[in-house]
Amino acid sequence: MKFDRSSLDDALETVRDSLGSALRTRVAGPDGERRMMQLMDPSAPRWFADDRPIRRVHADAAMFIGGLRALLVQSLHPLAMAGVAQHSDYRTDPWGRLQRTADFLAATSFGPAEEAQRAIDVVNRVHERVVGTASDGRTYSARDPHLLRWVHIIEIDSFLSTHQRFGEFPLDSAGCDDYVKDTAVIARKLGVPAPPESVRSLRDQISSYRGEIRGTKESRDAMRYLLFEPPLPPVARAAYSLLVAATLASLPRWSRPHLGLPYLPITERLALQPLGDVITRAVRWAMPPRPTP
Repeated sequence: MKFDRSSLDDALETVRDSLGSALRTRVAGPDGERRMMQLMDPSAPRWFADDRPIRRVHADAAMFIGGLRALLVQSLHPLAMAGVAQHSDYRTDPWGRLQRTADFLAATSFGPAEEAQRAIDVVNRVHERVVGTASDGRTYSARDPHLLRWVHIIEIDSFLSTHQRFGEFPLDSAGCDDYVKDTAVIARKLGVPAPPESVRSLRDQISSYRGEIRGTKESRDAMRYLLFEPPLPPVARAAYSLLVAATLASLPRWSRPHLGLPYLPITERLALQPLGDVITRAVRWAMPPRPTP
């Protein structure tokens, strides 16, 4: 039987288009294509130039791992987790929440300044309503600068660390500092006081919270849902398991006891980290960069 390379290429292209379309719909929503064109308008001024590190990091497939890592570690602050548990729809509408988060990151990192500011204003209005009392009796508010800083620094640490480990084009030392500095622009507009502007400052600020974190029933429930009970059809769970494996390998060592997870450096280096490389390469293949208009 004669080997038909053209037919194989066509079949692979069909698979890639199908997988890429499914991923974009999950992450960006059914209106994702139109929204992307709106954010990519080349004539509008932006907060960040094309060569800024924030654009490199936030465009890479490693963000899938970084996002899951951030959610797990952020859940270890009892007051931050209480706000999520009592006000978030991550269980009833997980894909909607993912799409809103993705839109916020796209608007602030890549979009016109007007769209970026609109995204900031929406989040700030939502945060005004997120108030309550945690299970330990303490009150919380999503506008609390201390909690805002916690969410920001864990998110940025997660995105940066997973990019350096799994990203296609890791940053050099100066680029890492510039990434943290870029994200500080967004953090200030969200109400974060004195956000870090270097990797060293980022690590120092994370260390300052270590005495406040602990696992709670809410954080354990969130972990089980995110790692073991994702709202996915069986066919998609195999790919998600690769994402989970890479996330586990990327977690900071100090977070493991609070999450009830072991630290297995050899297993993580030889088995889990390679799985992260597999999943990020697969996503890049399915979702190649679109040319800028």
